[in-house]
Amino acid sequence: MSPPLSAFFSTLASLPHLLPNILDPPLHPWDDPTHVYAGNMAPVDEMEPTDCPIIRGKLLVSLKGVYIRNGPNPQFLPPRALIIHDGDGMFHSLRISDGKATYCSRYVKTYKYLLEKEAGFPIIPNIVSGFFSSGDIVRFVIATAPKILTGHFNLMNGFGVANTSIAFFANKLFTLCDSDLPYEINVTKEGDIDTLGHWEFERKFMSNMNAHPKVDLDRKETFALTWSLTFPHHSFLRFDENGVKQNEVHISSMNQLSSIHDFAITKRFILFHETQMVYSLGKVMTGRGNLIEYQPNKISRIGIIPKYATNDSEMKWFAVPEFNTIHFINAWESEEEDDEIVLVAPNVLPVDNIFNLKIYASLEKVKINIKIGDVSREIISPRNLEFGTINPGYVGRRTRYAYLGLLEESPKMSAVVKIDLETGQEVARRFYGPNCYGGAFIREKRWGKQQKL
Repeated sequence: MSPPLSAFFSTLASLPHLLPNILDPPLHPWDDPTHVYAGNMAPVDEMEPTDCPIIRGKLLVSLKGVYIRNGPNPQFLPPRALIIHDGDGMFHSLRISDGKATYCSRYVKTYKYLLEKEAGFPIIPNIVSGFFSSGDIVRFVIATAPKILTGHFNLMNGFGVANTSIAFFANKLFTLCDSDLPYEINVTKEGDIDTLGHWEFERKFMSNMNAHPKVDLDRKETFALTWSLTFPHHSFLRFDENGVKQNEVHISSMNQLSSIHDFAITKRFILFHETQMVYSLGKVMTGRGNLIEYQPNKISRIGIIPKYATNDSEMKWFAVPEFNTIHFINAWESEEEDDEIVLVAPNVLPVDNIFNLKIYASLEKVKINIKIGDVSREIISPRNLEFGTINPGYVGRRTRYAYLGLLEESPKMSAVVKIDLETGQEVARRFYGPNCYGGAFIREKRWGKQQKL
């Protein structure tokens, strides 16, 4: 972009900052970036590959691998709202090889990140918190719309932040978020991090994939969700082991664009969860807060469809009132009861607290008889547990243990807890210590040991 044109857009973007408070009402602590991105959540700079000193003991020469994580790390703090889920994605790696450890952190070079880095200020509204007020709409009209009209911001290139999760499938490493297609990442032998680009399995307006695809290790297939502003709003995708799309099934039995962040698979089925949270374009266009709206009179339900269905005519829906989950732990087909599917997930209540950092989630087990329609529920653990994981080799199969974070203030977790899903007992736990928090994590088997459920 030429310097005069860049200066022109910069001037336009600064004008709405002078808008009166009638257009920009005061922010809450959970959407004020100066509060949300503070303390140990404060943005950090990139760090080139750096050898880490060994404080105690030694690293075995035979130990080789990379610990990786991603998370929100805003390149620029906007003048208005920014929730914890909307910051630019930063990828972190700790490479262990030849008895030494090398740390590196790099921004994921998304289209949004590169465009704003060139401009020197935020110009693309974030998907959830970009239209909190009437002032945000004015800012969009003045600063962003002209870039779209002049071709400086191409919506076909996406606008996601790639900050939510990491997945490995189709022999590729991806960083993902719900609002865009995945970005492929490579960790070099020197420990550096390269963004290889958009994984465009298809190119169409607002293409996306949910942040938590599921991999069937037996068949080497990957399943994922996608959403659309137009009907049908939700679809599920199936990819082969090479990442080639095999099928797309539109879920026409859902008449609203719902907030579906995760799903589950079993050996034969896919489970969707329609919660009481929906996307409200009307709320956004009138500047009444973030994109997601709580509907207290809506009945939560779980949809079950065969994994290899060609359309949604075989979809069955089961009412599960006030069951609102963000993340599934696992699901499997019962070995004791024919036609019964078991689902384990944290239930968030009240779900309208999802963005105010004070959510409460109790771990539940839901049993659904897909033949006669019976649904039963039991609380496995009343503790405030979320961001769970299992042995990845047991996705879609009966699981004995789950590993979850003990929530203090979302997404900060003060401990990791191992729960026996059959007895509900807490098998083990580890607290991180004062002012130390963890995020979502993975379960990795110990080398040379037989895997446990």
